[in-house]
Amino acid sequence: MRKIRFFHRIMYVLMPTILLGLFFGSQAGCTNKKGDNIEVIGFPQSFADLAEEVKPAVVNISAITTVTVPGHPFRQFFGRDEGGPLEDFFRRFFGDLPDRELRQRSLGSGFIVDKDGFIITNNHVVGRADEISVVLADGREYKAKVIGRDPKTDLALIKITSIFRSLPVLRIGDSDRMRVGDWVLAVGNPFGLEHTVTQGIISATGRVIGAGPYDNFLQTDAPINPGNSGGPLVNLKGEVIGINTAIVATGQGISFAIPVNLARSVISQLREKGEVVRGWIGVSIQTITPEMADYFGLKELKGALIGDVLPGGPADKAGLKRGDVIISFGRKEIKDASDLSRIVAETPVGEEAEVTIIREGDKKILTLKVEELKEERVRRQSQVQTPESILGMRVDTITRRWQMEFGITHESGVVITRVIPNSPAALAGLQMGDVITEVNGKPVKDKEDYESALQQTEKGKPLLFLINRRGQTFYATMQLS
Repeated sequence: MRKIRFFHRIMYVLMPTILLGLFFGSQAGCTNKKGDNIEVIGFPQSFADLAEEVKPAVVNISAITTVTVPGHPFRQFFGRDEGGPLEDFFRRFFGDLPDRELRQRSLGSGFIVDKDGFIITNNHVVGRADEISVVLADGREYKAKVIGRDPKTDLALIKITSIFRSLPVLRIGDSDRMRVGDWVLAVGNPFGLEHTVTQGIISATGRVIGAGPYDNFLQTDAPINPGNSGGPLVNLKGEVIGINTAIVATGQGISFAIPVNLARSVISQLREKGEVVRGWIGVSIQTITPEMADYFGLKELKGALIGDVLPGGPADKAGLKRGDVIISFGRKEIKDASDLSRIVAETPVGEEAEVTIIREGDKKILTLKVEELKEERVRRQSQVQTPESILGMRVDTITRRWQMEFGITHESGVVITRVIPNSPAALAGLQMGDVITEVNGKPVKDKEDYESALQQTEKGKPLLFLINRRGQTFYATMQLS
């Protein structure tokens, strides 16, 4: 009996130690679904050494811009109104007050990437500044000049000249290797507070937030505030993997950085040419929806759907057509429309690219020659008129979804899913949920029949639609101008 009690006492003393050993032993490694051992790295005890390494190359940027302010406060709303009925009124109360020039100051961050004094920052930090001052961590201050700006990616390259001491430089990393959960540090000057360091992790990659046509942001929960813009987001090796750019003012722990791999080619072109030249293929595209995938017979919800092809453009010359789904470009997978926009833009002008498409369920490979993106081409492409833009309505093949949403019993025809106010369709009295069963006397079974009927109609000729609205039929006319 005494031996049993002695054993219980020993176990009572040793059990906490045994349990702690088992617990910490389990934290040293774990296994994934495949049974492989995964090393779990503990929380870093300190980021001090990393911060000390990075901070010298991070700079405070002060930009001064001169703006013209009207002499009287209401001119910006009514214009100068010279000779107009309001001119006497303005002169009576405000006299001939001259316009004034005001100097506005903005603050931001940046980081040195070359011993010659090249600094990467955001375009919105330097903008159209008349004067730019750069202050280093050691207190040295320099005047900087703009080498080039790219508003579409919100990147800018500026330069300072130092003749006394060498400049600290940050190493550039590989943003494509960053994974959700990786540690990062954000360094900058939030609210003008010099050289502040915050830590967090990568929360998401490939974020599209509507900031520009080439969105591909890294999301992080490292605290970023006004003044951090243009500063570096670094990994635990001290390498820059992003440029801090945007925040969600109403959120907490939601900040965005431009991936350094996207910035690399932009900055290279700004340094060499002072501007960015992008590729262009002459198509209007949209992301695939589940309904579109079902309609086009796609097995996966991936790719960019061609909504229109600009006549005479690279895509037109290569034989691409409206309704084609691009699933790879230049042997790079296309997940959605933003993917294609970004990859085409990064493709060198004049390069021949292999394009893989799905057309009517079949996979085809075409080759096109990338041309230069120019503003007049963008305007021409945006001005290309489609039946949808001319008539002011959007239609789709009837599916189970539309039947449930609009209470449709028809199995064939096309349903109107959108009507633009004051458009020809609206003026003709058409509404969402209306079913088009005939166009110019030709039966319409699906969207393909509908588009075919429109294409066969000469411009300037009237279109006669047979409409079914909740069991009642009537005709509506419009003109395809």
